Amino acid sequence: MRSRRMLVLFWVSVATFLLASSRSAAAQETPPPASAPAPQAAPQTATGAPQILRLTLDEALARARKNSTQFQAAQTDAAIARQDRYQAGAALLPSVTYNNEALYTQLSNNNPRFIANNAAHEYVSQANVHESIDLVSISAFRRASAASALAKARAEIASRGLVVTVVQSYYAVAAARLKLEAAKKNGDEGDLFLKLTQDLEKGGEVAHSDVIKAELQMQERRRQLLEAQLGLLNARLDFAVLIFPDFNDNFELAEDLHANVPLPTLPEVQQRAARDNPDLRAALAAVQQAGHDVTGARAGYLPSLSFDYFYGIDATRFAVNNENGLSNLGTSALATVNIPIWNWGATQSRIKQAELRRTQAQRELSLAQRKLLAEIRSLYAEAETALNELSGLSRSAELSAESLRLTTLRYRGGEATVLEVVDAQTTFAQANTAYQDGAVRYRVALANLQTLTGVLTTP
Repeated sequence: MRSRRMLVLFWVSVATFLLASSRSAAAQETPPPASAPAPQAAPQTATGAPQILRLTLDEALARARKNSTQFQAAQTDAAIARQDRYQAGAALLPSVTYNNEALYTQLSNNNPRFIANNAAHEYVSQANVHESIDLVSISAFRRASAASALAKARAEIASRGLVVTVVQSYYAVAAARLKLEAAKKNGDEGDLFLKLTQDLEKGGEVAHSDVIKAELQMQERRRQLLEAQLGLLNARLDFAVLIFPDFNDNFELAEDLHANVPLPTLPEVQQRAARDNPDLRAALAAVQQAGHDVTGARAGYLPSLSFDYFYGIDATRFAVNNENGLSNLGTSALATVNIPIWNWGATQSRIKQAELRRTQAQRELSLAQRKLLAEIRSLYAEAETALNELSGLSRSAELSAESLRLTTLRYRGGEATVLEVVDAQTTFAQANTAYQDGAVRYRVALANLQTLTGVLTTP
């Protein structure tokens, strides 16, 4: 009995030990309360998902200006030219400096050995007001002003050129997306037409050659779909590189490629171009800059005048008063006139150089004026032609779609051949592509006009 009782107690203790061990393991596997918020990770992922950026043309232009290296370089050059103008203007004004000097001279019989020194120990501590008056400095200031205007005009040229690039890339993406949609529709039409010919062949209504022609056409439409997908991808990548500082392909365009955009009148374009054309302003500023170079070079024949006023000490001890209690402070003034006499013709050579640059700048100004007149007529004619063709291209796209529908119905009724259907499908694809390209051409033509007028025509 006792052995049985001991056996029962043994097995009860074993069971109790196993039960306690299992509870301990379960407790260790259970996550601690601190990790309870872990299920919230899913909402964070959902909210942290990148949202699609919807870009208008104005927003794209603003981003491109921040991201364009060439545009920022032109802006930097304009800012540097403004600082050059400020420095040239400051050079015309009096300057104030404070000079401190200590001279220690070897003595000979208690007298300085160097005749230029006044004592064994000489201390100079003086404020100096200096002013220089010459025609060279005045011409340098005027030249810096013209150079600042030139840099500003070139920055405006870069800005307007960037607008053309952004507009072309922006609407190229929009056109590529519409071409892809048309390619998908053409692919569906090719698949449906192939099925139609197969059904008609089974009914004995058409020959097997029609099925072969339809399948060839279907393969062609699939290749065009792949090319359209590639074209959209490349257009988006080019646009993303243009406007984003880091690579970002998660965007969509907010503006409609086929929105109604009016064309300004020719007199309005001519008036704005004559007033706001940066190429003309740049050429005019270059002529002014070259003219000031000539003036500055000729100023080399003229005297220059400078004034100096000193206040401070020039004494044997560095103190306000000397050893006798008298004041060391004093003033002095100095006027200097420099008269050029002979420099082996260097001044005359500089004048000839400046006159040659001025003549060339005048030629470039004349060329800029002639180019402006020609570009006004050329770019306006381009925009007007693109606008006139756009309405015809839109109508052609509509007619080609209707022609494809009717030709397919006629083929289904046995009134048209397979070649007519294939021709209608090809015409539809070509007309749609031409319509999208025509819309992009008109938008780019308007952007080119703004390089002359400074105004981008928008819906």
